[in-house]
Amino acid sequence: MSRYIRERYKGFQSYTPGEQPKEMEYIKLNTNESPFPPAPGVCRRLKEADMERLRLYPDPTGRRLKAMLADRFRVEPENVFLANGSDDILNFAMMAFNDDEDTLLFPDISYSFYEVIANLHGVNFRKVPLQEDMTIDYRDYCRDDCNVIIPNPNAPTGIALSLEVIEEIVKANPNHVVLIDEAYVDFGAESAVPLTKKYDNILISQTFSKSRSFAGGRLGFAIGNQELIRDLITLQYSTNPYSVNTLSLILGSAAMEEEAYYRKNAEIIQENRKYTAETLTSMGFEVLPSKANFVFARRPGMDGDKLYRKLKEKGVLVRHFTTERIQDYVRITIGTKEQMDVLFEKLREILQEE
Repeated sequence: MSRYIRERYKGFQSYTPGEQPKEMEYIKLNTNESPFPPAPGVCRRLKEADMERLRLYPDPTGRRLKAMLADRFRVEPENVFLANGSDDILNFAMMAFNDDEDTLLFPDISYSFYEVIANLHGVNFRKVPLQEDMTIDYRDYCRDDCNVIIPNPNAPTGIALSLEVIEEIVKANPNHVVLIDEAYVDFGAESAVPLTKKYDNILISQTFSKSRSFAGGRLGFAIGNQELIRDLITLQYSTNPYSVNTLSLILGSAAMEEEAYYRKNAEIIQENRKYTAETLTSMGFEVLPSKANFVFARRPGMDGDKLYRKLKEKGVLVRHFTTERIQDYVRITIGTKEQMDVLFEKLREILQEE
């Protein structure tokens, strides 16, 4: 760091993104991207896009895409917020809803960006330990003295909470904001969007990155009470009012017209997830019950870092975390059946070498 950086950022630990090597070198099962291309209609819209429009600023309201999302989720456009990926939503939520005296709760085994962004904004937080079986005990969050962020399904475990349990958390915190991060909800979990019509303290965050094959497009959205959405817009317009670019608005709208294509892909991923979990189990792995587009697995007696490195040597990338409690696990993105078969082949080779 330079000698000019603010004192509060000296020694700051930023988020570490997953490896992004040249795809031709590896089968990439480490960053939970979709193995499928964007829908044909999205690709066609890109080819037809009027590049002349790029000399103009994008529509800061994103009104067309907001209207389509509102129709899809049966809310009003005023209940929808658009952002440059769902991480942007987390950024604005941290700024908007956490006063100096507030404490933010989130699971200790979860998306590591929560801690990073909380530290960036000086937000007080407490990490709530998962239970021994890696599940969230919802009662830990029913206290109405803290704001809450819960990913559902959780990452990296993939375990999901029921809508009934989420409602209990929301009801128990009437004076605090409960943010449900639904980045992976389309792979088998139940969305809490309907609760936004009953409660003014719940905010739902979703993304186009996963089920809609648009990680490179950086497009996310939030749904909540109109006043919560206004708060996010106020902060967005105070930092970068044109944060969603023209092409992402165009292609995001095109993606909304291709729901059947993306729903089918999500179903295939769920089938491949079941196949992966069963195959790994037959090979002696313990696999957590996932509702996401990845599985979290370990093999008793095998070091997680060693497994990650051996797979990388054999051309397969998975994700390994150094946190003590989960250091023997690897997170494996669900790809095509062919990609998963290569993973199994390499795993068998590794097991034979042990």
